Amino acid sequence: MLALRLTRVAHPAVHLRRLLVATAAAGTGFLLLSALGYALAHPGNPTGALLRLSWCAIPLAATVYFAVAVARTDPGTRPRPGLSAFGLGPARLMAIAALNTGLACVLGSLLALLVFLHLRGDLTGMPFDGAAKDFLAADRSLPLPAALTLLTVPPVLASAAVALTLRPRDLPHPAGRRAYGRFGAYGTGTPGETFGAYGRFGARLFKRPTRPADADAADDGAQASPQDTPSAPQDVPVTAEDQVPAPPVPTQPPTGLPWGIAVLAAGLAVESYAGTTEATPRTTLPGGLVVGPAGVLAGWSLTALGLVLAAPGLTHLCGRLLQTARPGARRLLAGRVLMAEATRIGRPLGVVCAVASAAFAADTLYGYDGAAPAFGPLTALGGLVVAGCTVATLLTAAVEARQSRADTTEALLRLGAPATVLRGAAALRAGALLALFGPLTLLIADLAALPLAP
Repeated sequence: MLALRLTRVAHPAVHLRRLLVATAAAGTGFLLLSALGYALAHPGNPTGALLRLSWCAIPLAATVYFAVAVARTDPGTRPRPGLSAFGLGPARLMAIAALNTGLACVLGSLLALLVFLHLRGDLTGMPFDGAAKDFLAADRSLPLPAALTLLTVPPVLASAAVALTLRPRDLPHPAGRRAYGRFGAYGTGTPGETFGAYGRFGARLFKRPTRPADADAADDGAQASPQDTPSAPQDVPVTAEDQVPAPPVPTQPPTGLPWGIAVLAAGLAVESYAGTTEATPRTTLPGGLVVGPAGVLAGWSLTALGLVLAAPGLTHLCGRLLQTARPGARRLLAGRVLMAEATRIGRPLGVVCAVASAAFAADTLYGYDGAAPAFGPLTALGGLVVAGCTVATLLTAAVEARQSRADTTEALLRLGAPATVLRGAAALRAGALLALFGPLTLLIADLAALPLAP
């Protein structure tokens, strides 16, 4: 009951993000059911049905990725002091997060089933009854076990991904190895003495007890008279509230930049080779959009993976460049935040750039051909799910980064920092990322579409 209460009394923004997860799951579920409807309507074309089902993997991956990002930002699943006494430890909170994600995806899958049955004409009494009878094989009976099996894929995968991401991790021992004392007592071992130190004459008899340095300073101050030090400044104690927790700067940048550049170059090379040598027919999307040979698709996949791997390092580079040439407070704060949040923001940003480069490459390709692409309803729905999930994941990662530095922001405001400086630093971070990743996305899109140019 306590877990349900924590879920129910969440912030409206949290419920909005869960609703977006349900919407994404509904779109993905409808695509899966549409592949089933195509298989029922074309029993003699199993290859086309399998192709449509395989293309559903991209919206499914985007939905699962977005669900994990939403679960990470849920404040109700964060370990807090006192919750373990109620049985809500890290493992139980992880289970609650996976359960919430599964329920949101199940809600979306049920909505997709209702819309699918409504468009087939199985459900009546609402507008657009049976509007897609020919498209969804309304003349054939729907195998309910197959439909339910397809609809369970998004909730199961999303819940498993959330449980894997939020699983409790045991912290390593600070000393790097276990220390054992007498009779195997854990953590009570002390450094051993050198040979002969214990039996040295007077080592135990005349040993002077050690005193902390602050006690000696206090004694010296007590013996000195106030007339001896009339002008000595007194130290003002600094409390924890007066200290400003600056954003931590990682000592080393993310290690994925060289690998990302290598994979990106390999993807472009595969695209160029496949576009000039392959004579296989072009692969077609369910909506009729032609995307080229299979080798070009493999090259695009490698290019997208390279962008995702290189994005954290490029984000860290943006933060370092902002702090060059005698930076002020605004540039210094913006650069420190980018360097500290390079991995958290860089990965979703790389996914957005990969999706945008694929869209620009397709548009550039059809600009070469001089014909407008034949976007079908399923292609538009799949593109909307993928683009919406990637952009929403990036925004969710920005919310998570803002929550992680909430203590720093509160400390700066408490010490009198103007809010315009914080807003200016945020705008500076967004401008720096846009200035770097915008031209990079357009360049990669042009290079990706160049092998298929006439």
